[in-house]
Amino acid sequence: MGPLHTYTVNVDWTGAGERGTESYTSYGRDHVVQIGEKPPLLGSSDPSFRGDAARYSPEELFVASLSQCHLLWFLHMAARAGVVVVGYEDRATGTMRVESAGAGQFVEVVLHPRATVAGGVSEELVARLHREAHDHCFIARSVNFPVRHAPLATELSTPVTASGA
Repeated sequence: MGPLHTYTVNVDWTGAGERGTESYTSYGRDHVVQIGEKPPLLGSSDPSFRGDAARYSPEELFVASLSQCHLLWFLHMAARAGVVVVGYEDRATGTMRVESAGAGQFVEVVLHPRATVAGGVSEELVARLHREAHDHCFIARSVNFPVRHAPLATELSTPVTASGA
């Protein structure tokens, strides 16, 4: 068995107001996510559940974590394969179903990564790197729903020189 990694996150609810949870409408959903000395993340629930649209929802952060994990593994696999990635973006979407009783779950996340790589790299190789990244992503391997990736056409940049210019 490999090493274990532990992650500590502090979540502090700031939405109690003067009445707390006296009723479903009496309290705010605002909270602060603090991870070590990093800047705080201002969180709330999704606006559909009485949250503040200007703050991050757990659902958004969950989809973002899947996208970030894929990105980081893709970069690792590219470097290992000698592929020079000079740009990357993803427009990920997550779909969550809410049942009549109010409980729900994600049913799918689709990543739409677009990598910009130095010239001379085939689309087949880039597709293979995306598959390898998916197979290694810690978070995608931890969920019980499909995480699909639908890479957009790879943009080919001019080759990068050894000095990076």
